[in-house]
Amino acid sequence: MSSTLFNKIKKVIRNPRKLAAYIWCCMAPLFPDKAFLKVLFRLRMGYWMDFDNPKTYNEKLQWLKLHNRKPEYTKMVDKAGAKEYVANIIGEEYIIPTFGVWNSVDDIDFDKLPNQFVLKCTHDSGGIVICKDKSTLDIKAAKKTLRRGLKRDFYAVNREWPYKNVVPRIIGEEYMVDESGYELKDYKWFCFDGEPKALFIATDRGIKGVETKFDFFDADFNHLPFTNGHPNADREIAKPLGFEKMKELAAKLSAGQPHIRVDFYDINGKVYFGELTFYHWSGTTPFEPKEWDYTFGSWINLNQI
Repeated sequence: MSSTLFNKIKKVIRNPRKLAAYIWCCMAPLFPDKAFLKVLFRLRMGYWMDFDNPKTYNEKLQWLKLHNRKPEYTKMVDKAGAKEYVANIIGEEYIIPTFGVWNSVDDIDFDKLPNQFVLKCTHDSGGIVICKDKSTLDIKAAKKTLRRGLKRDFYAVNREWPYKNVVPRIIGEEYMVDESGYELKDYKWFCFDGEPKALFIATDRGIKGVETKFDFFDADFNHLPFTNGHPNADREIAKPLGFEKMKELAAKLSAGQPHIRVDFYDINGKVYFGELTFYHWSGTTPFEPKEWDYTFGSWINLNQI
């Protein structure tokens, strides 16, 4: 067992509510969507949500899981299919190059992969292998990570409907880093009816022994005074060169959606598409202070669904 997994297990055991949520997720197939989400929300958020009159951002995401279901959402969350969908709207120049899509780990010929690459499952979050130097890659461990990812039912554990019919595959992409020389920061835009209203920047991702940082900003790049899931960075976050371009593209990609998160990367001003996310943190992670949960919630108009 890896030390990372062991530490996660310890945290769950020490927190009764997290332990109960974990056990509840293991029982997920036994319950219909609404009943499952009602209890899961209570365990993770600490209060019962109001399905009839949701007010907070997290509550409204649960409502959208049940009531906003369109066939095209499956392609939009598929990490391979989304590239085609996005390219048709904003152009191929914003798409990270793909060098393979495979149905099985055994279909991948590692000898033919470049020295640096990224492999990830198309249907989940977390099934990823980042290779910076193939000569040091533990191929056996990489295959284990991908096989585990392929088996994960991302729909079942959080009832995120768009993932229900995504075919589990593996996609290979070009390895990229930004101006830091060691990481690829995420710029994740919260869009409402085609209007980008806020974003967060994810830093320190994938650095051993260092917790990921999330810093939130408004659409004019003013830092917002709250946390959600991860602490703020202990350093100033510079405004990316491609900020305005990302905002422009996010507006195009989110048009007609009551809410969607549009993710990008910025490499010295060159913008690349990351992914589309309908349910940030699956709608079960508190804002601190809580007032921001209501603020983000006020931006989602459920009357149009």
